[in-house]
Amino acid sequence: MSAEIICVGTELLLGEILNSNAQFLAQELAILGIPHYYQTVVGDNPNRLKQVLGLACVRSNILIFTGGLGPTPDDLTTEAIADFFGVPLIEREDIVEDIAQKFAQRGREMTPSNRKQALIPKGADVLPNLSGTAPGIIWQPRPNLTILTFPGVPSEMEQMWRETAVPFLKSQGWGQEIIYSHTLRFWGIGESALTEKVASFFDLTNPTVAPYASQGEVRLRISARASSEEEAHQLIEPVAKEIRKIGGLDYFGADEDTLASVVGRLLTKTSETLSVAESCTGGGLGSMLTSVAGSSNYFLGGVISYDNAVKSSVLGVQPSDLEQSGAVSKPVAIQMAVGVRSLLSTSWGLSITGIAGPGGGSESKPVGLVYIGLAKPDGEVDCFKYQLGQNRSRSLIRHLCACHALDMLRRRLLVRPTNNHFPFSVTIHE
Repeated sequence: MSAEIICVGTELLLGEILNSNAQFLAQELAILGIPHYYQTVVGDNPNRLKQVLGLACVRSNILIFTGGLGPTPDDLTTEAIADFFGVPLIEREDIVEDIAQKFAQRGREMTPSNRKQALIPKGADVLPNLSGTAPGIIWQPRPNLTILTFPGVPSEMEQMWRETAVPFLKSQGWGQEIIYSHTLRFWGIGESALTEKVASFFDLTNPTVAPYASQGEVRLRISARASSEEEAHQLIEPVAKEIRKIGGLDYFGADEDTLASVVGRLLTKTSETLSVAESCTGGGLGSMLTSVAGSSNYFLGGVISYDNAVKSSVLGVQPSDLEQSGAVSKPVAIQMAVGVRSLLSTSWGLSITGIAGPGGGSESKPVGLVYIGLAKPDGEVDCFKYQLGQNRSRSLIRHLCACHALDMLRRRLLVRPTNNHFPFSVTIHE
């Protein structure tokens, strides 16, 4: 027994709208412990919609449709489903009255086209829409086949799912077990290197462990099937503990943690503050920090020193160093970090200067070259060099710069060496 998600709408195929409904439903199916192996996106075409329906009926037992329930001619989901099963559409007077009432509450008059939303297949039950005008259906046209339809508007679909669909599915025996996932997050190690270290865990059956990577970060998702979230935690935690130990400092957090939120917690714990000086990231590092609620308690501000004149006049970078070494260099990164820490009187000063591209690189200083400076509370300064690759996009290089800067600070907050200084280092990342 498994479910399939079918999202209807040409705008989804064209990429005009992000398909957040599929993500929401996939997560909800996992919570209910309902296996889910297929997702389909199909345009507003009745023939193609019926072709998709034909395939889905063979391989899945619960078909969940979103989209195509509106009043316009291209809203064809209900009509196509009824036609596929050879069942007539009937107009439900209670739906007509509900739509008319909602229009009246908004000071508007229902148009004739809205009556189309009151048509449902004969024998189907209504899946009520409390906030919108398009109801869905719950229908079992064949044994071992259940169809649920929802409007494409995420807020309406989510409310209908929680208030009606979930209780219905539980009444049918679903939701006795859940599939619960816990995600471990890593920075500073490649996917291949991490998977080699934890390869033995991939043979587990409950819980299971699966890796995936995104924009420099590697994640390990540990999933367990259990009768409750508490039981799932008990299955997952021993595995997570071992993997965290293997990951060491490359492990930075779990689930919704980010490098910025973890750094924030560490600074809060030590009652320390941070300021940043950015060049190639253009404020991206500050944006990451301020996206965390409560960041004003430890992040005092920053300087976007895009122009060399700002580096000199505001941050105190020596013009001679800019001329001799260039803006993207170790001495400039160090002085930027020291300058912003002094300017804003913070415990830590973090700086980034680099070449994000697509132009501006040279043989000696290619696109992707980055220097990160870290001025510490004792006045000492570390500097780190990264070569992030010439073939990456400008936006990705800027993102990686900011993340590497946060990661360097995170590691220093966690491990403060006895000699109180980390040497200048050159790091090449995949």
